[in-house]
Amino acid sequence: MSDIERHGVTARYADAVIHAGVIHLVEVPATSATDIATQTREVLDSIDRQLQRLGSDRSRILMATIYLTDLADCAAMNAVWDAWIPPGSAPSRACVQVAGLVDPGWRIEIALTAAR
Repeated sequence: MSDIERHGVTARYADAVIHAGVIHLVEVPATSATDIATQTREVLDSIDRQLQRLGSDRSRILMATIYLTDLADCAAMNAVWDAWIPPGSAPSRACVQVAGLVDPGWRIEIALTAAR
């Protein structure tokens, strides 16, 4: 049985959980009420920091689920995402519209798994 590592644990969530060599994490924007490109960059920068700290990087992302509050933001989000993903390293990905996120100013949230 593999150990489970939890990083940044609070009463409600962990910043990252690692099991069987797979990192699981969710990131949200650092700021509210900014445009989707800014919020996407903030989320991806945070993912970069988390993955680096945990011994991985964006080329090792296995699956991403992107939650948007407005599908009209998809093209602008994709432009930032496409520039961020290393060529030949695109993960499996889903992008869905949600009614809202915890902070009403957030336009995006990303949940992903990555190999360590």
